[in-house]
Amino acid sequence: MIQSMTGYGKSQLQLPTKKITVEIKSLNSKNLDLNTRMPSLYRAKEIEMRRILAKNLLRGKIDFSLFIESTGDETTTVINESIVQNYIAQLQNINNSSADDLLAIVMRLPDVLKIEKAELDEKEWNLLEEIINEAIAKLKVFREDEGSVLKKDFILRIKTIKENLNGVIDIDEERLQAVRKRLQAAIIEIKNSVDDNRFEQEMIYYLEKLDITEEKVRLTNHLDYFLKELNSDISNGKKLGFISQEIGREINTIGSKANYAPMQKLVVQMKDDLEKIKEQLLNVL
Repeated sequence: MIQSMTGYGKSQLQLPTKKITVEIKSLNSKNLDLNTRMPSLYRAKEIEMRRILAKNLLRGKIDFSLFIESTGDETTTVINESIVQNYIAQLQNINNSSADDLLAIVMRLPDVLKIEKAELDEKEWNLLEEIINEAIAKLKVFREDEGSVLKKDFILRIKTIKENLNGVIDIDEERLQAVRKRLQAAIIEIKNSVDDNRFEQEMIYYLEKLDITEEKVRLTNHLDYFLKELNSDISNGKKLGFISQEIGREINTIGSKANYAPMQKLVVQMKDDLEKIKEQLLNVL
């Protein structure tokens, strides 16, 4: 089943002292373009997070965000007592004020507060990995829902192209007769008498160059192949893109050989539907 590259997934984890939120957004891209945003504490696991995202999401412009909201008394900032005492001692040498009076001044001086570097423990990482996978699963559901909408549109447009191809097939003999009449009329204008045998040989050669039998067969096969790949278990937007290129090649060849306004009109309609398919394929995983 095809999937869109557009998606969104969000998951949260409540710990005793903080709430962790993971958000993943995905847009279309030719390859995997992964951007991450997270607090420095979690950078040690960034490579592992990227590996998980790349393995599961495959393609797309991925924005991964990890937010932390403190909900407890946990803090990594502590008072540097030795620095405070040293400051107070120096100030008392200058001014005989009490330590209590000087404390408010000292607390604004450099290096009084120090930040102890926290480390991510393995238990928290295991819980974090679970909610990352949960957010990925939600994003995949989003992609599948978007993909089902795209699939319906593809089926409808392929059906329309097939209908116009049937129209081409129906008027093909009429087209060849019209071309033959135009050539005969042109010959009469140029020369009143022509060698009938030579004229017939030239006519056959010219009509063979305008023959679209092979193109009709190949186009039918490509359209059927496209529909088959739509129902594949694996979403492969690149493969569908290659098939659409082959469809376009056959439509263009039919158009160049048509030499008949009613057929060219049908070709234009086929091209219009194919262009819309190609636009939508840019968003297929």
